[in-house]
Amino acid sequence: MFANLRLHIFIYYLVTVTTFLVILYYLITVVGVENIFLLAVVMSCFIVLSAIFISKLAVDPLKEYVQNLQNLSKETLHELNLPISTIKSNSDMLQKTLSDEKSLKRLARIDTASSMLQQRYSELDYMIKMQSSQDLSETIELDVLVRQRVAFLEDIYPHISFHLELQKRKVLSDKIGLSKVIDNIIDNGVKYSKTSKDIEISLTQETLSIKDYGCGMDEVEVLHIFDNYYQSNSSVQGFGIGLGMVKRFCDTNAIELRFISVKDEGTTVELKFKKI
Repeated sequence: MFANLRLHIFIYYLVTVTTFLVILYYLITVVGVENIFLLAVVMSCFIVLSAIFISKLAVDPLKEYVQNLQNLSKETLHELNLPISTIKSNSDMLQKTLSDEKSLKRLARIDTASSMLQQRYSELDYMIKMQSSQDLSETIELDVLVRQRVAFLEDIYPHISFHLELQKRKVLSDKIGLSKVIDNIIDNGVKYSKTSKDIEISLTQETLSIKDYGCGMDEVEVLHIFDNYYQSNSSVQGFGIGLGMVKRFCDTNAIELRFISVKDEGTTVELKFKKI
């Protein structure tokens, strides 16, 4: 699609420039137009019309392509809702009837997986709403949100000990986006904590702090952490895009983001919120 689009724009641009030169030559040498102002008006009209057509030629296919993607996303979102709800409801019913410990553990894994699918569903819905430029800000009890995110991640990382010290704090922000930020920071702390199993999370009236005791980073690595696809440790599974998303969200929502890291000792990530 895009190769053909580039070719069409190139051909039309080439034809437009050639036509422009031919018309200019014809008006000056054949017709003998000497009025510079009239000549400038005629050529300006030709240039404007050409520019409008080129922009339409370039933008319309992209607009249609994006619209198709949005429609596909909405349809996919709609189709995902039923199977996720079915899995969750049946899992809840089975928990009430089963007593075998082994079966309950398997069911717990199914429940955790369906919760993760529900999370992806919410994020896809969030991305669709973001594309339509909706204002998703709301007043959030940040201490409650942090506890919810930790409870969700405890099912995924049962071997990690989360230590919480949270004051009550309300913030004005995008709840789903902020949840993704908290998840990404904690997830990175877990991934880079191969020897330590402790994650400390504290919340004061100004700052949310998430601290791990993992491999840490030196000053050079800290400078690159927000680059897409950058990973300070190539042995850690992932795509290196999480912290880039965290930085963009914080910049957009006026949240001050700070990294304090010491090599082989760990990393502390601080989110400083404005008062509401």
